[in-house]
Amino acid sequence: MAKYHLHLAHLYGDLLNTYSDVGNIIALQYYAKQMDTDIDVKVVSIDNNFNPDEFDLALFGGGQDYEQLVVSKDLPNKHDAIDKFINEGKPFLAICGGYQLLGHYYIGADGKKIPGLGILDHYTLSQDNHRFIGNITIKNEESGQEYHGFENHNGRTFLGKGERPLGKVISGNGNNGEDQTEGAIYKNTYCSYFHGPILTRNGEIAKKILLAALEYKYPNADLSSQKALKIVPTF
Repeated sequence: MAKYHLHLAHLYGDLLNTYSDVGNIIALQYYAKQMDTDIDVKVVSIDNNFNPDEFDLALFGGGQDYEQLVVSKDLPNKHDAIDKFINEGKPFLAICGGYQLLGHYYIGADGKKIPGLGILDHYTLSQDNHRFIGNITIKNEESGQEYHGFENHNGRTFLGKGERPLGKVISGNGNNGEDQTEGAIYKNTYCSYFHGPILTRNGEIAKKILLAALEYKYPNADLSSQKALKIVPTF
């Protein structure tokens, strides 16, 4: 039996899984096992209550514009709970559409403006008959770590107040193809357009997320062995 236990909320996991980002959950469970930790997963979907005190970490993936439009109509019911979760510093991973919906709004491929939660201060525009598609490499300027992934998005996201990029683009397009940023970090919330999924190719990010969750839930625990875990590159 594992020494530590974490509860993960998979927000709209039954609707927003077009890009198989459920693989991020598998990656988290894989690394958690090496850190003597179990992770239980619960899908929180349309009309479900999201209790921020019930969960230790959360995943918000992406989908097609239709599914994201459906989700956007339910999101106001969860605004305060998600806001509390994020601003308390609990770890939150938002990929692609989930990333866009944490911001103020995004413009869909059809030109319609879809409102987001506005918890993070970014916004997303669209491109005319073009997508950013291909392999991408970025460097996190705080840790010096390089992250590798695959991007496939029409959106052009521009960061706002309180956000810093997940990394600076070395090769690829990133958030918008202009400012060399990719993704966003706010407190312990990590956002990205990376598929792959991101955590299967970048175990260091999974480790950061898991440590943040463990430190929040078990503030007096000795996590020295968890912090010492060596991540073997998978790219």
